[in-house]
Amino acid sequence: MSPSLTSTRLFLLTVLSASATVYFFYKSRHRHRRLLARLRNTLTRADDRRSHISVSPQRGKLFFLSETNTSRTLAQRLHGLLTLNNIPFDLIDPNDYEPEDLCKETLVLIVASTWENGGPPQNGAFMVNWLAESADDFRVGALVLNECKYAVFGVGSRSYGETFNAVARGIRARLQKLGASELVELGEGEVDTGDLDETFDQWSERIIRALNGDLGENELHLENYVVGSESEGEFSEDYDDEVEENGVVDLEDIAGKGPSRRSTAAAMANGKVNGKVLNGEKEMVTPVIRANLEKQGYKVIGSHSGVKLCRWTKSQLRGRGGCYKHSFYGIESHRCMEATPSLACANKCVFCWRHHTNPVGKSWTWKMDDPLVIVNTAIDLHTKMIKQMKGVPGVKAELLLEGLSPRHCALSLVGEPIMYPEINSLVDELHKRRISTFLVTNAQFPEKIKLLKPITQLYVSVDAATKDSLKAIDRPLFGDFWERFVDSLKALREKQQRTVYRLTLVKGWNTEDVDAYSNLFDVGSPDFVEIKGVTYCGSSATSKLTMENVPWHYDVKEFSEALAQKSNGAYEVACEHVHSCCVLLAKVDKFKVSGQWHTWIDYEKFHDLVSAGEPFTSKDYMAPTPSWAIYGAEEGGFDPLQSRYKKERRHKSTR
Repeated sequence: MSPSLTSTRLFLLTVLSASATVYFFYKSRHRHRRLLARLRNTLTRADDRRSHISVSPQRGKLFFLSETNTSRTLAQRLHGLLTLNNIPFDLIDPNDYEPEDLCKETLVLIVASTWENGGPPQNGAFMVNWLAESADDFRVGALVLNECKYAVFGVGSRSYGETFNAVARGIRARLQKLGASELVELGEGEVDTGDLDETFDQWSERIIRALNGDLGENELHLENYVVGSESEGEFSEDYDDEVEENGVVDLEDIAGKGPSRRSTAAAMANGKVNGKVLNGEKEMVTPVIRANLEKQGYKVIGSHSGVKLCRWTKSQLRGRGGCYKHSFYGIESHRCMEATPSLACANKCVFCWRHHTNPVGKSWTWKMDDPLVIVNTAIDLHTKMIKQMKGVPGVKAELLLEGLSPRHCALSLVGEPIMYPEINSLVDELHKRRISTFLVTNAQFPEKIKLLKPITQLYVSVDAATKDSLKAIDRPLFGDFWERFVDSLKALREKQQRTVYRLTLVKGWNTEDVDAYSNLFDVGSPDFVEIKGVTYCGSSATSKLTMENVPWHYDVKEFSEALAQKSNGAYEVACEHVHSCCVLLAKVDKFKVSGQWHTWIDYEKFHDLVSAGEPFTSKDYMAPTPSWAIYGAEEGGFDPLQSRYKKERRHKSTR
C-alpha cells in the first residue's frame, strides 16, 4: 500500500473520531442541561408549595429554655405536632448545643421561660449570653444569621411586671439584629390566666401553617397533641390517702394538662370567659385553675377561697394519731378544718407542697366574696367531707360525730390568707362559732399583719435567714421582698397573742444558716419557733428538690438544738413530733412555769377572752404540755391514747 493512501486513511479516521467525540460531547451536555432544567422546575414547584420560606435539606431545631419543665413540656408537644405533620425537627436542650452552630441553621424554633429577675433558665443561660454578646459585637456582623428563619414563644407571669417574658423578647430582638428573619411573630404565654395552653396551641398552628405554606394542598394535623410520657407533678407515694388522685399540675406546668376547649366553651356559656365575669370583675380562680384544684381534692368556695380535708384529720378520725399541732398545742386534728380565703400568693416557693396550683399577685385585684358566705360554705363543705368518711375502715363513730363540729381552722391551706381584704371579718365569724384560728402568712404584707385582729396563733414563714437565700427559696414577686420580710417580723413583735416563726429546712439550701436565723430572733421575738424538715412531694415539676434535700429527724433535732443554744437561754427545745420531722422551740420566760412547759392552748379560755373584748396576752390562755409531747420523750410526740399505724410499703425505699 502506498504511503499516500495510508496517510489519507489515517486522516479520515482522525476526522471521524474527532467528529464523534464532538457529537457525543454535545449530546451529553444537552442531556445534562435538560436534567438540570427538570430538577430546577421540580424544586421551583416545591418552593411554590412551601410558601415564601426556603426549604433546607437539614432538620430544623426546636429549643426549650426551661427551669421547671414548663417550656420543655410545651416544646415536646410542638415537636409531636411537627412530627405528625412530617416536618423534621430536632428537640434540643440548649445545654447540649453549641450556640456558634446557629450560624449553620436555617430554621429555629424557641420556647423560652423567664426566670428570676427577668433572666433565662439555667439551661439556656449560655445561649442567651452568646446571642447578647454576638448582637453587640461589630465583628460578628448583622448578616451572620441571614439564612435563618426563626419563631419564639415566651412563657412568663405578668405579676413580675416589666420582666414579663423578658427572655423571649430579648432572644427575638437579638436574632433580628443578627440578620435572622421571623417566620411567625412572637407568641407570649401567661401562666396566671389559665389560658397558656390555648395561646400556645394557636401559635403552634401558625407555625405549622407557615411551614406548610398555608395553601391547603396538604392536610394539616392540628390536634391538641399531648405528651404523655412524663409523670411530672405527680406524687410518688399516696401518704395514707393524702393524694386522692395523681397528675397534680403546677400552675407553671399546666401545659397540656388543663381542661379541653369543650369545657372552656361550657364556661363561656355560663357567663364566664377565662376567669372573668361579663361585668368586668376578674375572678381569681379561672376554669383551668379550678379544674386542677378540684382534681387534687380541693373544694373551691366562690371565686377565691378553698377548703380541703387534711390527711391528719382522716388519721385521727381512725384513731391513728394527730398532726404536730396536736402534740405542740393540743388541737384535735379530727376537728380541724383546713381552709383559705385567698388562693393567691406573692411567692413561688421551691418547696411549695401544694405544687403552685394557686395564682400569684402582689395585691388584691379580684372579685371579692362575702366573709360570712365563705365561712358558712367552708364549714358546710368540710362537714360533707367528714360525712364521706363514714364507713371507711377504722373510722371511729364517736370521733366522726365530733368531727362534724369543727373547733379549729388552719388558715394555711394554700396561698396568702392575709391578702383577703376582709380577713378580720372572716376571723370574727370563726371566733363567733368558737373556732380557733391558726393563720400563716408569708411575710410579704407587713401592713396587713399590723391591722390583723387577735387570733389564736399567728405564724410567719421564715424560709431563709439571708436576702439571697430567701430570694432563691421563696422566689418572691416583690422587688423589695427583703424589706417586707423584715418589716413583717417587726410587726409580729407588736402582737400580744401567740406568735410563731415557721422554719422549713431544706438540705443544701438553708440548713447551714444557724447564726443568721438566730439573728432574726431579736427582730420579731416570737413566742415559738417551729422547725420542720421539708416534705418531699414526689417528682414535682415546680422545683429541683429531691429526696437528698429532705433532712432526717436527727438533722432537724441537731439544727434545733444549735439554734436554741445560740439564743443564750431565751429559747429551749420544748416539743417534738417525730412522724412530722418537726421540733418546737419555746420562750422560756413565758411558757416554762416551774419547770413545766405550757405550750398547749386553753381554747375555751381564748374564746372567752375574745368575747370579753378586753386586751389579753398569750400567757392568759396557755395550758400545760403533756409529758408524751415533751422533747426527748419516749413517745416522740405520739399521743399514747392513739393507735400507732405503720403503712406497709410496696416499693423499695431510697433512704
